[in-house]
Amino acid sequence: MRPIYLDNHSTTRVDDRVLAAMLPFFTEHYGNPASVTHAYGWEAEVAVKQAREIIAETIHATPEEIVFTSGATEANNLAIKGVAEAYFSQGRHIITVQTEHNAVLDPCRYLESLGFEVTYLGVDRFGLINLSELEKAMREDTILVSVMAANNEIGVLQPIDKIGELCHRRNILFHTDAAQAIGKIPLMVDHIDLMSITGHKLYAPKGIGALYVRRKNPRVQLSAQLHGGGHERGMRSGTLYTPLIVGLGKAIEIADPASEAVQIRQLRDRLWQQLNIDGIHLNGHPQERLPGNLNISIEGVDGQALLLGLQSTIAVSSGSACTSAKIEPSHVLSAIGVPDALAYASIRFGIGRFNTEEEIDQAAMCVKETVRSLRQT
Repeated sequence: MRPIYLDNHSTTRVDDRVLAAMLPFFTEHYGNPASVTHAYGWEAEVAVKQAREIIAETIHATPEEIVFTSGATEANNLAIKGVAEAYFSQGRHIITVQTEHNAVLDPCRYLESLGFEVTYLGVDRFGLINLSELEKAMREDTILVSVMAANNEIGVLQPIDKIGELCHRRNILFHTDAAQAIGKIPLMVDHIDLMSITGHKLYAPKGIGALYVRRKNPRVQLSAQLHGGGHERGMRSGTLYTPLIVGLGKAIEIADPASEAVQIRQLRDRLWQQLNIDGIHLNGHPQERLPGNLNISIEGVDGQALLLGLQSTIAVSSGSACTSAKIEPSHVLSAIGVPDALAYASIRFGIGRFNTEEEIDQAAMCVKETVRSLRQT
């Protein structure tokens, strides 16, 4: 038997409804949406337009504000580097958070090498930023604030609306990495200028994402990071991948954060209640977190040995899949004050749409048995 899949923050299975929507665009409606002189291109163009409209309506945007990318990493790079290049004459100061995904931190470090100054805000023991500290960090030359909506490791939900309101009072652009949040919690862009999303965290395929770019009050300017054809209103060149775009649109269309969150949160709480292990710690905020996120540390257990002991029965990770091969402790857990010994002994459970109570019960039993065995050796 294959292991129980509880790594849905890393990636998700493609929903059957998403796959069904995509398939015709591989073999039947395979035209290039930029080919506007024949029926094949028109069919693809209509499909892309429909997906764009679905995404825009879901987040309270307009279709023209949706720019398709290869995923959230590209969207983050386009937002951060694109703003930096377009607004550098107005200022070269950016604010972000120590617990951001590396797809935000690395572009910021790159900009530092070019002469930009970046302030990395700390967080409290739950992973939340302090709004007063954010306001104090703002300067006359601050051009961008980037704070993720939901953390990919500990699931903490930042007060995005309040951050956006604060930025707009100071005429500073606000970007949020919503890769983990889209479709899982209600998410509107009323106070957001740029928002990155991806498909593969939401039961859509890998290789597709989007960047919301505000067009009014203010109209956000971006310098393109990919050149060659002027696609996506000049912000992101490259032939649009119609099947994947259709899949992303379908995934967002069928997402139901309000009702699905209740079911997933119940499974998450069921797992936490059953993990009644001595020396277990919950990492992150007990309430302000993604419904399917459970990040724990267990005293007196080697983290790698624990993952090795579980790998045949449960598919989980110690944190971000993008950094899981690194030997140093998670920068997110370090930022919230988790000691290295506990950070090394952490597990991130990502519970999703297709998980069942039986799987949760079996997973809890496997974790407890593995911990008991490791503590006896």
